[in-house]
Amino acid sequence: MISSVKIISSGLYTTIQDRGRFGYSKYGVPKSGAMDFQSFSLANAVLNNDENCAVIEWTMIPPVLEFEGDTIIAVTGAVCIPFLNDVEHRMNCQLQVRKGDVLKLKSVINGVYGFVGIRYGFQSELCLGSRSQYNMVTASSVLRKNDTIFYNNCIDFSASNSSIHVPVFWNECSIIHAFKGPEFDLLSESQKGDLLHMNLTISKDRNRMGIPLDESLENDFESMLTSPVLPGTVQLTPSGKLIILMRDCQTTGGYPRILQLTKDAINHIAQKRMGEQIKFKLKKTLE
Repeated sequence: MISSVKIISSGLYTTIQDRGRFGYSKYGVPKSGAMDFQSFSLANAVLNNDENCAVIEWTMIPPVLEFEGDTIIAVTGAVCIPFLNDVEHRMNCQLQVRKGDVLKLKSVINGVYGFVGIRYGFQSELCLGSRSQYNMVTASSVLRKNDTIFYNNCIDFSASNSSIHVPVFWNECSIIHAFKGPEFDLLSESQKGDLLHMNLTISKDRNRMGIPLDESLENDFESMLTSPVLPGTVQLTPSGKLIILMRDCQTTGGYPRILQLTKDAINHIAQKRMGEQIKFKLKKTLE
């Protein structure tokens, strides 16, 4: 049986996300996908879902959701307190939802991106092999008040005890692991030293496309040809500013690619808030 969830309040930049689109970079289509794959995957694991089931992703300010049919959900990612009909629950575990229940997420104390997974996944628009919302690819780029999203009812609550203890991995330290980018060796020794020893601050202008850093690095590079870039690519702009490309980034760029973040580091940096500091650390071998 098909039911739907209604967006009572949309929160901040709330979207549907899965693992993203693959095979369309040559057409200029970003990969998109969940900003923090670890928390996204956790939601689906707790629910015994397929690993690519679509979830709701919110940014700093969570949405309020009303469910129109019985199901099971899980709340992961940014640290908050889930309330169903004003009754407090825990994160990272299965939560039974009945018809008419309202989910509110309160006291967001840590992290940036939170996730609401649902048994069997949200059945939103499928476009180019993904349900991830992105402007000019899907019909809408974000979820708005009064939107409805379909899902398949789950009426078997017999195995709804799954829970996982999850440390707040992005809060453990400020170290962000990365490999050398294609243009790393064109940096001077002084530039390399600054890049790897400076404390770098997350800018207020961060979004799903990229995370600028407030500090500058000396840049004496000549202009270069446009080259492929990926989520996790660290670009050095002509002004000396560093930008970490994220899930909705363009597929090519004309700035030097001086670092490439590890998969875990992309999840880590996604959950760092404006004003928090990081430090890059080189890894010598590929994951």
